[in-house]
Amino acid sequence: MDIFSGGFTPGDVGHAIQLALAPVFLLTGIGALMNVMTGRLGRIIDRGRYLTENPLSGAQLSGNDVRHELHNLSRRLRAAHAAISMCTFSALLVCAIVCVLFLDALLSASLRWLIGTLFLGSALALVVGLGFFQHEVYLAMRTVRITAARVSAEAQDLR
Repeated sequence: MDIFSGGFTPGDVGHAIQLALAPVFLLTGIGALMNVMTGRLGRIIDRGRYLTENPLSGAQLSGNDVRHELHNLSRRLRAAHAAISMCTFSALLVCAIVCVLFLDALLSASLRWLIGTLFLGSALALVVGLGFFQHEVYLAMRTVRITAARVSAEAQDLR
């Protein structure tokens, strides 16, 4: 029934609340993922600041090494930003699902097609965000391997 005519029942709203719980748990999971992603983004930014503000302190890197690492950090930064953006978009779509669930119950409108479309969009955005996150982790691991190989080669040269 229409909410404005007072014809809806508390059971309709209660059912809408029950249906909205699953998307809220999905939001919690997306939030936890974004927490990890923003932590990695912060570390990338901190490392980039350290290299640009203290180019030769402690690390003993040559100018070429610093430029190479800054280039890798820039690539990781873009991947992390894209991952966070897509996961944020996914979370926004989940919030829209919750709103549409309540509109569906309160207005007795048949909005199932919209709910399904929003859920599909949210899932696709999350998949893309996780793909970007995986790419950022790959770039980070590749950088570590290069550094480890370089250190191993330098250690053998000292022998």
